[in-house]
Amino acid sequence: QVHVAESGGGLVQTGGSLTLSCEASGNIFSITAMNWYRQAPGKQRELVATIARGDTTNYADYVKGRSTISRDNYKTVTLQMNIFKPEDTAVYYCNIATFLNNSWGQGTQVTVSS
Repeated sequence: QVHVAESGGGLVQTGGSLTLSCEASGNIFSITAMNWYRQAPGKQRELVATIARGDTTNYADYVKGRSTISRDNYKTVTLQMNIFKPEDTAVYYCNIATFLNNSWGQGTQVTVSS
């Protein structure tokens, strides 16, 4: 079992930057991928970025070129986002995938003001 806790959300202006952090604890040695998702009001949860073992990264098209996902061992995964747009307003969730299951954090709200 991996426990997950996000931090770093808040209010950001259009065009601004923010770094979201996620701390993983517990059975981190079984982690296969560390992911960020988001869910906007009235919409389905969607994948934002992922970093797998071996440091392969992937980004959703709508954040590609303005986001960077990175990890510190398998304890912390961060998502640096730049050039925020109003449509980036959402609850951002950290997801940790292991060989056996997925663990989710409670989410952190990011609100983009115009």
